[in-house]
Amino acid sequence: MKILVIALGGVTNGGKTTLAEKLKKLLPNCDTISQDDFFKPESEVETDERGFKLYDVLDALNMDEMVKSIHNWMKSHTSSGVVTEKPMDTSNSLKMTEDVYILIVEGFLLYNYEPLNELWNRRYFLTLPYEECKRRRSTRVYQPADTPGYFDGHVWPMYLKYKNEMEESATNIVYLDGTKSQEELLSCVYNDIIQELKKLREGSKLFYWKLNLLIEFQVNRSLLLCM
Repeated sequence: MKILVIALGGVTNGGKTTLAEKLKKLLPNCDTISQDDFFKPESEVETDERGFKLYDVLDALNMDEMVKSIHNWMKSHTSSGVVTEKPMDTSNSLKMTEDVYILIVEGFLLYNYEPLNELWNRRYFLTLPYEECKRRRSTRVYQPADTPGYFDGHVWPMYLKYKNEMEESATNIVYLDGTKSQEELLSCVYNDIIQELKKLREGSKLFYWKLNLLIEFQVNRSLLLCM
């Protein structure tokens, strides 16, 4: 049994949740975990001198609990509380990887917390230009609601800050253009994950081939010693 942990990070309103849910329906034995589920209660989130609630920072999240949830899933694939669906795609390429369990973790700050970076097998990052991100953000309803100036005063500056930090430390990130259609993004990531699954399968076949050779060698050696 093999495990693949996929990180789907990026800008706010970049399409992370939608992409994660679509991938879940296509991939075998696939669960999802959302970073948004680990926000601290509003009363524990700091407020700056402008009255902005500082949600777009690591301190606003229970990161230790998030890491624990991922570890729990890795130990027991039902502990995330998400029911694994039968994949819609039943192609031969997937049937060959039915013994692989996949977890997709989506969130806006996945690559700035070192304990998480130790877990990823594959990393993706959705980007948007400033104007498009602001436009999409304005169509969403949050609790608590965005106050006037919140996007320019907090959300976008924190995105740029953490993105710069990520680019200085994280590696092997696949950048995705969030302005592309959902179908294009899904096709890109899905095909990439399929290739990763095939690598896992081939690696497993090589391992068992070497193991069988070793067993055969040991058996033959034992027979020679008994002669």
